Amino acid sequence: GPVIAASLLAYLPELGHAATFGIAHQRAIERNGTLVFRMEDLDPARCQPEFVEAALADLSWLGLRWHEGPFYQSQRAEHYLAAWRRLKDLGVIYPCTKSRKDVDSAPFAPHEEEKIFPAEWRPPIRTGCELESPAGFNWRFRVPDGRRIAFTDERCGEFARLAGTEFGDFVVWRRDGVPAYELAVVVDDIAMRITEVVRGEDLLVSTCRQLLIYEALKAEAPAFYHCPLLRDAQGERLAKRAGALSIRALREAGATPESFLDLPAPL
Repeated sequence: GPVIAASLLAYLPELGHAATFGIAHQRAIERNGTLVFRMEDLDPARCQPEFVEAALADLSWLGLRWHEGPFYQSQRAEHYLAAWRRLKDLGVIYPCTKSRKDVDSAPFAPHEEEKIFPAEWRPPIRTGCELESPAGFNWRFRVPDGRRIAFTDERCGEFARLAGTEFGDFVVWRRDGVPAYELAVVVDDIAMRITEVVRGEDLLVSTCRQLLIYEALKAEAPAFYHCPLLRDAQGERLAKRAGALSIRALREAGATPESFLDLPAPL
């Protein structure tokens, strides 16, 4: 059966993330797969031990189980650093001093989904290859301008974005020393031999970025299943709402697991 990856943020105990984990759990059961649990706890400023403990307690209360893990990204720094070195030596990433604020203030076409890193800010190819550490810079992946990056999602069907126009050079390593999400999940997928990733549909464009990293590392990308996002009665994403619903708050209010997750039998 498939080897399915499901992740949980260690600083946002929000209902939508647990619902996504529940879908991964169900897909593993239905197809006799192996569910791999990853804890995204890379950001030391936001991830506290009590949040990790709360997340594990929430999943246990919901009746969700997994076969492997949890694997903590905070304990896998050497794996991410090795991938950074490889990408650097290939010349596909470069050190950048521009901040998010700089990118946000740069001119961009109004139809674009995100602020595009201006191509004129790129340094020459292979800049930074002599550096032995990523420290002090935002390291960006140089996207192939004009290339259509496409994949077929298990739920959403074909999805494609044009590199350099609909998404630009993206960060793989932050100047504060933290590997970016895009790099960490790809490295984990490869190391853990993941064949399917289950996550929210807000990450569809992220998948296009990650496909470029798989390709650079000469690794086969897994299949993807992007879940619908939970929304309130007004259609607003729960995760973006002030005080988004937490599982603990619902538990304290007397909710039961069956009241918001259609749970299959335990693994």
